[in-house]
Amino acid sequence: MLNIKNLWVLNIAGVEVWITETIFNTWLIMLFLIIFAVIARIKLHNFKTVPTGFQNFIEAVVEAFDGFASNALGEKLSYIAPWFFMVFALILSCSLFSIFGVRAPTADFATTFALAFATFILMFFMGFKHRRGSYLKSFFEPHPVFFPLNLIGELSKPVSLSFRLFGNMLSGTIILTLYYGLTPLFVQIGIPALLHAFFDVLFGALQTYIFVIISLMYIKGAAD
Repeated sequence: MLNIKNLWVLNIAGVEVWITETIFNTWLIMLFLIIFAVIARIKLHNFKTVPTGFQNFIEAVVEAFDGFASNALGEKLSYIAPWFFMVFALILSCSLFSIFGVRAPTADFATTFALAFATFILMFFMGFKHRRGSYLKSFFEPHPVFFPLNLIGELSKPVSLSFRLFGNMLSGTIILTLYYGLTPLFVQIGIPALLHAFFDVLFGALQTYIFVIISLMYIKGAAD
């Protein structure tokens, strides 16, 4: 449950590169999202003034997220919304693919920390871009003696953000694995669908929302 399977070992210029289950599943989900994006682009090539069907669905999703991100970030920072739309789609897809027996990459701390670290880098960059010296000065407020505490507070943000998503997604994976491993076959029909609906769909969507909204708040707090 806690161990990540190593599927292949590639030898590149004398260096071993491990292709783990997390990496393979991430590539699989990325491939799905890329194909979906290409199909959407082709479908929307003939843009209609009055949207219907697939175009209506895509526009509704994009506009809903754009409104959500703009409300959280404000107009000044709304241009970074596409990045978080990608993060939202990736994390949510990780949860939804679990329904089909694919271990969620977000149940691996390496994945959640990478996403949280990207938020941290973006937070620092946006803070410096929009506030310049005043952002760096905030690390020494209200007195220079508080610099270590302020620095630790900033460095703790990607750690807490990554552990929150990792812990919640791993807990669902563990519960479902225990259920399949400890129950007889005749109770593995029907009931698992309810568990997957809760842990993978409802819980997964909630954790995706929490990760994204907290990331947006961190960036807004750094840039304002």
